[in-house]
Amino acid sequence: MYKDVVIVGAGHAGAQAASLLRQQGFQGSIAMIGDEHELPYERPPLSKEYLSGEKSFDQLLLRPASFWNEKHIDMRLAQRVVSLDAQAHVLTIDSGVQVGYGKLIWATGGTPRRLSCQGHDLRGVHSVRNRADVDRMISELETTRRVLVIGGGYIGLEAAAILTKLGKSVTVLEAQDRVLARVAGEALSRFYEAEHRANGVDIRLNVVVDYLVGEGDKVTGVALQGGSILQADMVIVGIGIIPAIAPLLEAGLVDSNGVLVDEFCRTQLPDVFAIGDCAAHLNRYCEGVDPIRLESVQNANDQAKVVAKFITGQAEPYDAVPWFWSDQYDLKLQTVGLSVGYDQTVVRGDLASRSFSVVYLKQGQVLALDCVNLVRDYVQGKALVKGGMKPDLQALANSATPLKALTALT
Repeated sequence: MYKDVVIVGAGHAGAQAASLLRQQGFQGSIAMIGDEHELPYERPPLSKEYLSGEKSFDQLLLRPASFWNEKHIDMRLAQRVVSLDAQAHVLTIDSGVQVGYGKLIWATGGTPRRLSCQGHDLRGVHSVRNRADVDRMISELETTRRVLVIGGGYIGLEAAAILTKLGKSVTVLEAQDRVLARVAGEALSRFYEAEHRANGVDIRLNVVVDYLVGEGDKVTGVALQGGSILQADMVIVGIGIIPAIAPLLEAGLVDSNGVLVDEFCRTQLPDVFAIGDCAAHLNRYCEGVDPIRLESVQNANDQAKVVAKFITGQAEPYDAVPWFWSDQYDLKLQTVGLSVGYDQTVVRGDLASRSFSVVYLKQGQVLALDCVNLVRDYVQGKALVKGGMKPDLQALANSATPLKALTALT
């Protein structure tokens, strides 16, 4: 079999690349290979509306089945690429079938980072990455009373919020001295710790998991370094992902915490692109650091656009302002920019009001904003980030001063 474009990965990035190629007028043949049984769907709601039952799976589909048929995109689901001959432009899937390609777009995302300690494979230990993961969790909820969440990042906290609303007793275990330590400043971390505790979540900091306890093949608890054991009917592990790039590495690429790509998302292999969670790139909103991976819908969509335009002869380099979001309880966090390397923070508004922003700066220049229940700051703050503005700090701290006014004054 031969296709002009083969897309490996049927998540946000892969689906967007396929649809944008058609939108840009690409007339060649396209195949998408995904290792799940489902058509492309939204992943962020898995740990929120889908887990809580507020949304059915059909509501998560990015496009109906008819769309892929009408656009003549060959969907090859429940198949996994096991090897790649980059010089011959041929890949092999797990059934043994070989697929030739003109261009290859690698959009596989990543696999959940798993615990390596004793008991990591017990029944009742879950990751939150795909539909099957969450379906397994849902099937156990009726008999679950106590949940331990390992990892105080966004995935862990979102799951904790939903499970608490479902009436479960939830404990979050974080190895560092605050939640969200890798992605946010201390003010936001302490705010979310207080919010979760106010909702009944037991937040435990500076704790390290030693091993998981079980009876038969079922998890019953988590043993911490120091000797204490916490009882659990379910354990959720949210400690990051590992980029799913093994065939590319075997084909000659180097693991750079992902696949290194240039401004057009090209790898060093001929006619092979990489986009989304598995792609590492230099980002101008994170200058002076190593290439980074952005695990976000924004990055997946924007890199897909870059590749679709490049393949259709309209090359435009990647230059998107990063943004993210997280929903926990009645709190909507919206982030714009990257706070990596900040040396100062400014809080706009009162944390007690549950509507405020944290602005991250480096040598006076705005790097990023975390906006909690404050859409106005999120929308207007983008210009400060994009322009590398250095606003007056006193005016910046005054929540009564619109950020758009600071853009005009800078």
